[in-house]
Amino acid sequence: MNKLICILMTLFAFSPLICEAKEPVKLEKGFEWIFDGKTFKGWEGNLKWFRIEAGAIIAGDLEKAVPNNEFLCSTKEYGDFELRLQARLVGNDYRNAGIQFRSKRIENHHEVIGYQCDMGVMGENNIWGWLYDESRRNKFLVEAPQKPVVDHFKKDGWNDVVIRCQGAKIKVAINGIKTVEYVEKEAGIARAGIIGLQVHGGPAQEASYRRIRIKLLK
Repeated sequence: MNKLICILMTLFAFSPLICEAKEPVKLEKGFEWIFDGKTFKGWEGNLKWFRIEAGAIIAGDLEKAVPNNEFLCSTKEYGDFELRLQARLVGNDYRNAGIQFRSKRIENHHEVIGYQCDMGVMGENNIWGWLYDESRRNKFLVEAPQKPVVDHFKKDGWNDVVIRCQGAKIKVAINGIKTVEYVEKEAGIARAGIIGLQVHGGPAQEASYRRIRIKLLK
């Protein structure tokens, strides 16, 4: 029955649900989809490195190296919000990606500037949920404790990511485990910008993103 409903809803393009391989996903109150699961509407980037499969955005390639960082970015900017999505990162030895927010593109360049919720492994550290400042201060602003995240982490599976920005405050959680509670104290740091989905330059890997929805905060 659920499969039949998904087929009918896809044909008639009507639903507050995203249909996927197993069960439809109901949209939480106050949230809106910013990825429709089928097209790149509302997003821009180098589509040589991004594709859509089974309701997910897949960045990178398991068969060839990525020459440099690539970002698929929202065409709309967001200030105070709660962003929810699922992310997955697969590869042989190297895995690194991230979710940009309150960011902007560097003109005529593949890079972006702004906050990043990091994803990946750096040495012995699982850096999922760490807060990095991409192309600006170029450093981790928050390094999350390892054990709570690792205990609830799905290495080759989908992990739930929540990013909440309100004023100077930023919070991040991975699979319900808080990794970041940060207050920006430096003047001149943008409090609005695009959302970007990254695959890091380097050896072959795939970063996947799905169920991307957002709630604007007052």
